[in-house]
Amino acid sequence: MRVKTILSLTIVLLALGRFFAQAAEEAEAKEIASPPARTYVVGPNDLLLIKVYRQDDLESRIRIAADGTSTLPLIGTINLGGKTLEEATAHVRELLEKDYLVNPQVSVTILEYAKRRFTVLGQVQKPGTFEIPSEESVNLLEGIAMAGGFTRLANSAKIIVTRTVNRKKVTMVLDAKTMTDGSTSHLMILPEDTITIPQRIL
Repeated sequence: MRVKTILSLTIVLLALGRFFAQAAEEAEAKEIASPPARTYVVGPNDLLLIKVYRQDDLESRIRIAADGTSTLPLIGTINLGGKTLEEATAHVRELLEKDYLVNPQVSVTILEYAKRRFTVLGQVQKPGTFEIPSEESVNLLEGIAMAGGFTRLANSAKIIVTRTVNRKKVTMVLDAKTMTDGSTSHLMILPEDTITIPQRIL
């Protein structure tokens, strides 16, 4: 009787071991399959702290201008707008290494997030101005969803996005269908963008 009890307990423990091992494998697979976290994109009015290891005189607090530019010691005018923090760090490092320092160790962090707003007009359910959440990015289709989505009269094949690039107004015309089927990458919304959804011709 005692032997049977021990065997039963052994079988139960082995079954539990297999169960937890399988659960761990599934959790690991799910983690690998999960999409990466959103990456923050630097925008106008963000306040950045830029440090260079063992170069205290190069430490800078810079405010990003409306055109995405700012000024750094040695480098001068630099455009960090529209870049992720990783891209901004690499860009500063590259410029310093090019003419001034050997293998500079650079860090770029956000000291203060700006209010990042964009506008959606035309054939959407709730036209208006919306805010991009701090530390997040919003793509074009998500921005339209924040405005309630298309109306039944919307011409989704002719979405007009207007933004300022190097102090010039740039207009892009995009088709929502080519985005949802994966044939083009999602356009990320930048602060001060205006999205206009025209009415389709009946």
